[in-house]
This record gives sequence, structure tokens and C-alpha cells, in this order.
Amino acid sequence: MIEVLRAGALTTVQDLGRPGWAHLGVPRSGALDPDAMRLANRLVGNPESAAGLELTMTGCALRLTRATTVAVVGAEVDVWVGARPGDTGRPLAVPAGAVLRIGPARRGLRCWLAVAGGIAVDPVLGSRATDTLAGLGPAPLRDGDRLPLGVPAGPPAPVDVTMPVAHPTEVHLTAQLGPRHDWFDTVALDLLYGTAYTVSPLSNRVGARLAGAPLPRAVPGELPSEGVVLGAVQVPADGQPLIFLADHPTTGGYPVIAVVADVTPLAQARPGTTVRFHGPQR
Repeated sequence: MIEVLRAGALTTVQDLGRPGWAHLGVPRSGALDPDAMRLANRLVGNPESAAGLELTMTGCALRLTRATTVAVVGAEVDVWVGARPGDTGRPLAVPAGAVLRIGPARRGLRCWLAVAGGIAVDPVLGSRATDTLAGLGPAPLRDGDRLPLGVPAGPPAPVDVTMPVAHPTEVHLTAQLGPRHDWFDTVALDLLYGTAYTVSPLSNRVGARLAGAPLPRAVPGELPSEGVVLGAVQVPADGQPLIFLADHPTTGGYPVIAVVADVTPLAQARPGTTVRFHGPQR
């Protein structure tokens, strides 16, 4: 078992998500940086698809009731096993009954914790991931929760060094024109691709809300709800773009001006981080 002593601001169970259910209104969900989750799992000898924990900003404190191996990948954080400091990006041995403490992020925003055997909560639609919008999977962790662990699949990886996860102060995103770009004039497109935006404190696992130059619409009126995908850049009534992340809804009623090819860099984008879009020549 994992006993949650301090859950932190937002700690959720995540794996690689539940793809293939969008036609039923269920998004993929899963770790906001799947590669970081995969790496953490490989470090402790788990299959890449095993469930771990995604920690946002403030860290957490956990007691492991059995001797095991853990790995922390992602944001720049301090890690302690009992009174002993540990490194991120490598396997750490945890004695039975020891407290694992992960401190607040100094750089970056999120980190991922893998434990040998994985988090063995019951899967929902083939995944153990918490979907914070739809409410699927286990609820975000609270102080006093207990999480079951699975059986270790193999020994931890022999590691001398791993590449650190990037913690950029400026995020550059490649974005192709979206299905409703014709609802915007050239002024809006010039603003989207030519000016800087910043990540809003209102961002979460559903979407990265941006603040900057509002994007004026050329077509007035309402848009019937239609399908949206991971990375869709939706423009609400206030003109401020919103980039859909892992827990996004599968339909939306605001026009999608663009679609971001890879949203992974936003997993470490703290509020105030600069975001710039790059796209096709027009």
C-alpha cells in the first residue's frame, strides 16, 4: 500500500490514458507528459503502461508499507526517502514503512512518480487514469487515502544518468490551421502567430488558458457543438485562446482556430510562461 500523508494541491493517478473512446464522449486523459511517465516506469522495472502518480506544483508525502523502488521524473524537485535525500531521474530504494517526500517544484510544474508494481486501483475503460473533467477513474488524492500496489514485474533499470526534462521559460508550439479558422480574419491569424501569450493561472488538466491579444472573429453568432481533439485551440467569447489538454471535453461550441501538434511542453508551463505559436506560411 501507499499511505497518503500529504496529498498536495493536485495529485492524481495517471497512466497512458484510455484512447479510442472519444465517440462515446470520453477523452484519452492520462499523463500530461506520457514520455516522462514511460521513463519513470522503465526506471523501476514496470511496463510503460503501468499507473503512477502525477504531482502538480506542491509535491506530496507518502508512506510505503513495503520495501520497494520508486522513481521521480519531471519538474525540478527535492526528494527525500526518510531523512536521506534522493535524486530525480533514477531508481530509489525505499525501505518498508519509510516516508517518501517530494518537495514543491522549483522549476517546471509537474512530476511523475512510478512505484515498482504500479498503482493497482481498478481500471475504468481499460485505464486507471483520473479524468478530472469526466470524473472517471480514482478521485484526486486526499490526505489519508490508501492506494494498492501491484506485483513488481522486474528489477529496476541500471542507470548512470538520464536526460532531464526541459523546463522552458518560453514554449514554442507548432499549430496548423483549425477547422474553423475561416471564422477569423487575417488580423486574428496575424495575432495568433505573431504575438506572445502567457499561461493563465486558470489553466488545468483540461486546458491551458492563455492571456494576451484577443482574437477578433469575422463570423458572428453561435457555433453548434462539434468534435474537438487534443491540442485544439478554441477561442471563447473573450477572444483569449484555450489549448485543450488531456482531460478536454470531446465536443465544444467555440470555434477552433488552430490545432497544436504536440502539447507535451505545456505540462511544465507554469502560470506566466510565454507561449508562441508557429504555423503555416500564409
